[in-house]
Amino acid sequence: MLIRTYQATDLAAVLAVWEDCHLLRSWSNPEYDIAVKLAFQPELLLVAACDGRVVGTVMAGYEGHRGWINYLGVLPAYRRRGIASALMAEAERRLLRLGAPKINLQIRRDNLDVQVFYASQGYSDDEVIGWGKRLAPEQRQGMSA
Repeated sequence: MLIRTYQATDLAAVLAVWEDCHLLRSWSNPEYDIAVKLAFQPELLLVAACDGRVVGTVMAGYEGHRGWINYLGVLPAYRRRGIASALMAEAERRLLRLGAPKINLQIRRDNLDVQVFYASQGYSDDEVIGWGKRLAPEQRQGMSA
């Protein structure tokens, strides 16, 4: 297994991972998300490859205060092999190198398996409520996906 930075030739494989891992929602525009990531901190969009095939991804970010994790997913046939842990370790290493003192992430309340995974990685519930506001939903949804 190899953890590396995303390359343009990975697009279809990354989209397939996100689809197979049920990371997308009706309001998601994954191609837009990748384009934005490539314009800002592209070194924080990582893929895991096994025998040349992209089997996992993670998108990290650092805005100067906290690191963030998004789009962590591993194809079902490749789970329980340490791939998600390796992706997280590399994302953490890169965020720490940028100066991030802490990493935040969001987990859907009903995704108990993911909560167990992150707990095994040393993450815990910060006892906060995550809120959001869409500033430009038409921009995200209006792009081809």
